[in-house]
Amino acid sequence: METLGAPGAGAAIALENLFPPLPSEVILPLAGFTASRGDMSLWAALVWTTIGSVVGALALYWVGALLGRERLIAIAEKLPLVKVADIEKTEAWFAKHGTKAIFFGRMIPIFRSLISIPAGVERMPVGIFLLLTTLGSAIWNTIFVLAGYRLGEDWERVTDLVSVYSKVVLVVVLLGMAAFITFRVAKPGGGKRRAS
Repeated sequence: METLGAPGAGAAIALENLFPPLPSEVILPLAGFTASRGDMSLWAALVWTTIGSVVGALALYWVGALLGRERLIAIAEKLPLVKVADIEKTEAWFAKHGTKAIFFGRMIPIFRSLISIPAGVERMPVGIFLLLTTLGSAIWNTIFVLAGYRLGEDWERVTDLVSVYSKVVLVVVLLGMAAFITFRVAKPGGGKRRAS
């Protein structure tokens, strides 16, 4: 982190959006710890990691925008157990809750990266997307950078706590997927599409 500096920490966070196995829960507290030693400005760490979050999220937004609704539906039609109606329900949900999803999604592992794609598919106004992403990311990043700053040499305690949070989110996602598959297979005509 000393070698990368604050811009490097921002670049690592941008990559974390695109490659979720790079955990922000490690990068952010480590940046805070580095700042606590005087090897990096705390303010620079907060600003650059937030810029990195926004850049990474914006890249995924444009992936969603380039994918578009028609391609997404074409992909859904080829997936087992997925119906076009599922996409339509998701679109309706995003139209109603999209702003909250973008803001709070920045603070939830897994969703933090993925939520940018439907925003692009639905062509959420870029200004609103950037504002919500910046605010949500700034809150998330500040919590973890400051935790690393305050804990100093014990900064790794942050990752232990967050790994529990991440595992809980992962279990909820897996249970949700299992419930969806079970319901779809058990339902009469499950997985079959209506004739066009």
